[in-house]
Amino acid sequence: MSAVHSLDLPPPPAAPARNGATIAATGLRKEFTLSHRSLFRPAPRVVAVDDVSFTVAPGTTLGLVGESGSGKTTVARMLLKLEEPTAGTLTLNGRNVLGRQTAEQARDFRETVQAVFQDPYSALSPRLRASRIVGEPLEAQGTAQPAIDARVAELFDQVGLGRALMHRYPHEFSGGQRQRIAIARALSTNPRLLVLDEPVSALDVSVRAQILALLRSMQESLGLTYVFIGHDLGIVRYLSTTVGVMYFGRMVEIGPASDVLREPLHPYSRRLVAVASGRSRLGDHRITGDLPSPLDPPSGCTFRTRCVYADDRCRAEVPRLRGLGGAQRVACHHAEAIRAGAKAETGPLPHAIP
Repeated sequence: MSAVHSLDLPPPPAAPARNGATIAATGLRKEFTLSHRSLFRPAPRVVAVDDVSFTVAPGTTLGLVGESGSGKTTVARMLLKLEEPTAGTLTLNGRNVLGRQTAEQARDFRETVQAVFQDPYSALSPRLRASRIVGEPLEAQGTAQPAIDARVAELFDQVGLGRALMHRYPHEFSGGQRQRIAIARALSTNPRLLVLDEPVSALDVSVRAQILALLRSMQESLGLTYVFIGHDLGIVRYLSTTVGVMYFGRMVEIGPASDVLREPLHPYSRRLVAVASGRSRLGDHRITGDLPSPLDPPSGCTFRTRCVYADDRCRAEVPRLRGLGGAQRVACHHAEAIRAGAKAETGPLPHAIP
């Protein structure tokens, strides 16, 4: 098994904070209005993210994990201001970044926060040479062309491509090389925070390790702050200082990566780690169960329809994130009893009750 797929990897070393940013989210909520299904009823609304809070310190990485549809990418889009939260606050270095801003404030935010997305094939314009792609953010800043050329050449060397490849078109590069171009473009404005939305999931396994090593070395040398979104827990463990586990739009567990991925407290986190480590099959009924509908979410704990420990309290009361004496916080009524092996299996509780 490749090193990046092992849950026993050492945590990333502490990065210097000279260039990093502190980003803090409090009570983020995002609702989407769907198209009308009836002339006589209001358009249905779906809550994609509900009451999500976290803080990422300078030079560290927050890894967000969970199944597809858990709300990870919606959180990323709010961090990038591609989606406006329905409720909640978002601050960067203590300054609110939501709501109306001046043109200068918006420009400063775009320079400070950059993104690297999943698919390097669609992220680059096929009509532009690589040098132009990487230099576009600098052109938008009004930087003089000689300075752009020098910066682009420096970035191609920094991401391991070499300036001899600057003038090729995207189709002349491999997938891993294209992702290096995307990383170079993200670095062009000297950002302090990178939002990495599954940046290696579309790459071959051998190439993934190279890109991950590049991201880690850049964080160590530049002191960047990362928010990393992924499915592979081994990869998340390789880069992350803190890990947040999301389910159905909520943060169900958050804490140091070494704690969450070695001794998870929430039943959902426990099943994810068991599957990733090979101790359980994906088809295990304990994690499949009755998947709820976003249009009709269950009452109380939304995981109760898939949790073997669910009981009447889980049906009636929404669990809140709380600490159990350590650095981890978990949203589960029975986390102490489950950890001690003293909780009986009383669930899952289906949404439709006879």
